[in-house]
Amino acid sequence: MLTIKNLSAGYGKVQVLHGISLEVPKGQVVTLIGSNGAGKTTTMRAVSGMIKPTGGEITLNDRRIDGLESYHIARRGLAHSPEGRRVFATMTVTDNLRLGAFPRYTGERPKGDIAGDLERALELFPRLKERRLQLAGTLSGGEQQMLAMARAVMLNPEVVLLDEPSMGLAPILVDEVFRIIESLKARGVTMLLVEQFAAAALKVADYGYVLENGRIAVHGPAAKLRDDPAVQAAYLGGGH
Repeated sequence: MLTIKNLSAGYGKVQVLHGISLEVPKGQVVTLIGSNGAGKTTTMRAVSGMIKPTGGEITLNDRRIDGLESYHIARRGLAHSPEGRRVFATMTVTDNLRLGAFPRYTGERPKGDIAGDLERALELFPRLKERRLQLAGTLSGGEQQMLAMARAVMLNPEVVLLDEPSMGLAPILVDEVFRIIESLKARGVTMLLVEQFAAAALKVADYGYVLENGRIAVHGPAAKLRDDPAVQAAYLGGGH
């Protein structure tokens, strides 16, 4: 589904990623964990075209996407719910969701049942259903995070990138975010998840990669990583 081979990327002369490789199989949740500054968000930005890789290959359904502009990558079926939410503040919740489906309206993605998908998204995110006509900028931080996730799903994507979906949220909303991730997984949505709560991420994921200083330090089935003493000591002590 999504394959990354020997990916290198950074910002200007600062190299952040040093040849990382990982795979996200269809229908699975793969998580990328690591300390702050390890390169997790840089990985997501390189995959979605927000920054240009300096080396390596990224393929989606066996088609190269590395080096493409973000909107071309989205048309191929990759949706990115970025760190920091980035909703369209002056638009309503409903219009934000419709904008997530924009390539479906223009024929650059299979159209399908957009109206039905919109209702299903609102059922999955009941807080958004209650606020569907509210301006996105007036939502709470947790509600904006849910909107960013729901907007990504509205693309009807092949793969969803979730970058730190629980960042800055109260514990009760963190629980809600992970409930939604589990619901998406049950629906067969393929996801690459970057998450500060490593224990919660490994609980919901099928497979995990640990990123250290821009390199993959260890990887394996999520259950195996949860039981790894070194991973526990480094990343799971403060887990959710």
